[in-house]
Amino acid sequence: MNDIIRRIRKGDFRAAAKLITAIERRDPSAIPILRALTPDTGRACIIGITGPTGTGKSSLINALTTGCRRLRRRVGILAVDPTSAISGGAILGDRIRMRDHLTDSGVFIRSLASRGAPGGLPVRVVAEALHVLEALGIDWIFIETIGIGQDQTAVASIARTTVVVVNPAMGDEVQFLKAGFMEIADLFVVNKADLPGADRMALQLAGLSDPGNPTPVFKVSALRQQGIDALIQGLNDLDRRTRQTKQPKGLHRR
Repeated sequence: MNDIIRRIRKGDFRAAAKLITAIERRDPSAIPILRALTPDTGRACIIGITGPTGTGKSSLINALTTGCRRLRRRVGILAVDPTSAISGGAILGDRIRMRDHLTDSGVFIRSLASRGAPGGLPVRVVAEALHVLEALGIDWIFIETIGIGQDQTAVASIARTTVVVVNPAMGDEVQFLKAGFMEIADLFVVNKADLPGADRMALQLAGLSDPGNPTPVFKVSALRQQGIDALIQGLNDLDRRTRQTKQPKGLHRR
């Protein structure tokens, strides 16, 4: 136990991956290790990225990771994928879309199986994996959900900042999403903003906000790396403001 704790504190990705595997398997030996790592947590910027299928969540995280790495920040990505009906594990589609960073020693990427969890998010597993990545010394952690419906809002209970991603092609559809997950947004992103309709979509999103406390809206093109630096700054500012009032969930009892 002491060896894996020491290795994680030194930034050993293999040790972190091994511990996350134990967490997924509900191995009771992981609990004392997680508790021992608690003093090493609490410093990372933890961002949940959610939104309907096809809005470009993986591409956005890929672009944000590129921007963070230019700033010499270590990045962790927890991508929740649908569970494979054959193996029971995650279908590793997100690793393919984030292939630009697969060999980067400053980026830790892990796919986690949804395993039929309510809202498509295995809350306990993700919360404890976050614990590991913070102890690993990761600066920015992105949690990507599967494509969601209006009732799938669990990521907001784990992330310190929740980003809801839409794109111009959604048109008036955004109005029908208000009753569900739109309210969890700490920040909206209009991705694929190089396409027609981006300005109109941004105005629609602004109209969903509380006028007294408007939710920030950013227009970006992840594919073209446009607007990403401004979004990173916006996320950093929001993290500083919410750090005192909203903390990620701690360890879950089993």
